[in-house]
Order: sequence, then structure tokens, then C-alpha cells
Amino acid sequence: MSLEYGPAQLLPGDKIAISTDTSTEPFWQMAREKKLTACQCAKCGHFRMPPTPYCPECQSREMNWPELPGTATVFSFAICTRSPYSGEPLIYVPVVVDLDGAPGARLVSNLVGIDAEKVEIGMKVKVDWNPIQDGWLLPVFRPV
Repeated sequence: MSLEYGPAQLLPGDKIAISTDTSTEPFWQMAREKKLTACQCAKCGHFRMPPTPYCPECQSREMNWPELPGTATVFSFAICTRSPYSGEPLIYVPVVVDLDGAPGARLVSNLVGIDAEKVEIGMKVKVDWNPIQDGWLLPVFRPV
């Protein structure tokens, strides 16, 4: 099973749309600049992804969005064999990654640039950027 997921594999008319709010807007704005970030409490320093309006540790509403190194470790993954849009055969690997530089923060994304059978929990990956629409970029990961 060879894996190469990207815009070329989306069917004509397929679009990935994002929606933001005050809790997620900084993440997507930094992604537009090809910078990976995670929500950090400005009061106690606790990282949280997905971002929430309140810190689960101290209930503060203050947030920081530090730029992260862009590397991560695969925490979990699945091998999918059908397009979520059309049902046509397509191999892709959704992953949950632990973000380096943000203890406790995890991100759900896709792993690209590797044969699906070679993916392992604990492997090191780095962020890459997949254009989706209207100038927005979706973070995906590649093996280091």
C-alpha cells in the first residue's frame, strides 16, 4: 500500500473547509504563515489542544500561542482505505501526534510521504503544509 495524500487526491469539487472562533483563530492564522503552535495558558503554562476558552488546570482565560519546533511523535494512527468524500479506494493515515515543545498537547492530522505499513507508534515526524482553500493551510506530518 503506497501512501501519498494531498490536494491532487481530492476529487473535483471536494473542499476542506475550516471554521474558526476566538479559541482557534490564532492556530489557523499561524498555520497560514507555516508556523505550528498550540494553545498555552498564559497564567499557569498548561498546554491544551484542542484549544478551549478556559484552562482546565486553573480556569484562566488568558492564552499564549508560542511557535513550536514543528516536530512531533506518533501517539496513535489508523490506516484508512476509502476516501471520506467519495468512498473510492484511497489509502491515507490519520494520526494523533504529541507535539514537541508543548507537553500534553496532541494534534489530529494525516501522515504523508510514507508507505502505510511502515507507520509505527513512537516514530518522529515533522510538520508540512497542505493548501486547502482561500489561502488556508492544513498541517500534515511527514517522517523525519
